[in-house]
Amino acid sequence: MATTNGTSGRQSIRKPNPPIEDSVFKSFRLDGRTVIVTGGCGGIGYEVSRGLAEAGANLALWYHNSIKADKLAGAIASDFGVQVRTYRVDVRRYDEVETAVARAVRDFGRLDVMIANAGIPTKAGGLDDRIEDWTNVRATDFDGAYYCLRAAGRVFREQGRGVGIVTASMSGHAANVPQEQSCYNACKAGCIHLARSLAVEWAKWGGRVNSVSPGYVDTAISGDCPFEMKEEWYSLTPLRRDADPRELKGIYLYLASDASSYTTGADFVVDGGYTAR
Repeated sequence: MATTNGTSGRQSIRKPNPPIEDSVFKSFRLDGRTVIVTGGCGGIGYEVSRGLAEAGANLALWYHNSIKADKLAGAIASDFGVQVRTYRVDVRRYDEVETAVARAVRDFGRLDVMIANAGIPTKAGGLDDRIEDWTNVRATDFDGAYYCLRAAGRVFREQGRGVGIVTASMSGHAANVPQEQSCYNACKAGCIHLARSLAVEWAKWGGRVNSVSPGYVDTAISGDCPFEMKEEWYSLTPLRRDADPRELKGIYLYLASDASSYTTGADFVVDGGYTAR
């Protein structure tokens, strides 16, 4: 809403500030809010989900292939006393994404945050990758992120508030070595710019979008990588190690909460210094 400048009578385009907590700790609380986390039953997604639940969030955990989804959800609910539901969703299919978003809104009565985290790696370089594998990685990592933000964003726009967070990667900033993964790198670079672009679009009605770009993280995805490859990763990372996925909880909590109410269109690189070289 435009405001009137008292000295000149001219109309200002300045929007009013949202309510701000004096307590920084209270500003990080998510009590009663609902968060969707795609890929929420493994790796980064599961640990991020635990961090958000500890701050009071109710969770809709999406998975594609997981035999432990219900057990993991039960552990979070028991540990933190929040509501947790699981949903099997193929993020490559917009119809499934849209349906699952609607179900979450019905099940929880509201939706506040969408974390588009699901992703898969490339197993070959740009010239050797099979076209069907390229298509699958792109459909999961890039199209899937867009579909999730689109479906949730339509809910957010109607209610005039909402937060989108995309798990991108330091690979969206640098071409990793020694592994060749042109498709993954390009998709993650696209995710970063997608988040920036949507942030500008959403700002006019009160929504926010940011991305997180992790470096090497100790998860199942990297578990089958050869010793020599990991040693080269560590040699190129100033901190000389990969991350425990629990080290990413803080940045996602910041972005999901009111602590980041003036943060949008940003990408947060958490890579042990890899891209600082």
